Amino acid sequence: MTKIYPQVGAHISAAGDLSLAPLRAKEANCECFQFFSRPPQGGPAKPLTEKIITDFKINCSKNNLASYIHSPYYINFASVENRIYYGSIKVIHEELERGSQLGVDALMIHLGSAKDLGDKEAIKKVILGLAEMLKGYTGSTQFLIEMSAGAGAIIGDTFEEIAQIINSPKLKKYDIGICFDTCHAFASGYDLRTEATVKATFKKFDQVLGLKKLKLIHANDSLTDLDSKKDRHAHIGQGKIGLDGFKAIVKLAKKLKINLILETPDGEDRIKDINILKAMRK
Repeated sequence: MTKIYPQVGAHISAAGDLSLAPLRAKEANCECFQFFSRPPQGGPAKPLTEKIITDFKINCSKNNLASYIHSPYYINFASVENRIYYGSIKVIHEELERGSQLGVDALMIHLGSAKDLGDKEAIKKVILGLAEMLKGYTGSTQFLIEMSAGAGAIIGDTFEEIAQIINSPKLKKYDIGICFDTCHAFASGYDLRTEATVKATFKKFDQVLGLKKLKLIHANDSLTDLDSKKDRHAHIGQGKIGLDGFKAIVKLAKKLKINLILETPDGEDRIKDINILKAMRK
């Protein structure tokens, strides 16, 4: 089957059994989906049995679904607490290996916060941690850094900061991609409200990072204003980005063959979100 781009999907629950996530995605009218491979707030990952792996792959294949893993929320590659820092390295390496076993396309993470160290030292620590995490990894699931919303001392809220990390000597050899979250970018000061501002924002992305690094878009409208530094997702067309902005984002995603994942609240409005983005694709 020929894939139509962008494929549109959402974050889907994998509670109970990971192999159920693609079936739930299909029920939600998704063409791709994102899920947690382990409890997002903490706790051990459920072991991947041969049955879970086989069923997950079959359920994705028969429904023609691309899949992505979102890392747990507690990850912080700049933490001064060894338990969190080294735990982040271990968990994300494990998640990449789990993703490869399941045939997942990519895994995205939030890098963490620089509040304990300050920006300069925090970025150094992030680079060292990511290099340690990726060392020896040869799997098929690609590692993505998700753009952050700029709240507090969060790391990865500007194109320049992400470029500084992924183009560092220790990381340049790895194929690190970017997950662009529309709400986070908007909250960090990147205007996405019109076709002109979307073009300008992604022109800057190309200049600083290179569009070839763009691997996934989280399609979320924003409850708060441009440069608010607040991560508050809204349904498509019900926030400050608006429908004109998303028409331009879908147009760009279609051209670049980049999939869209919604992280808007579950329910009837999210079903509308999926249908709105699919309609824009035409």
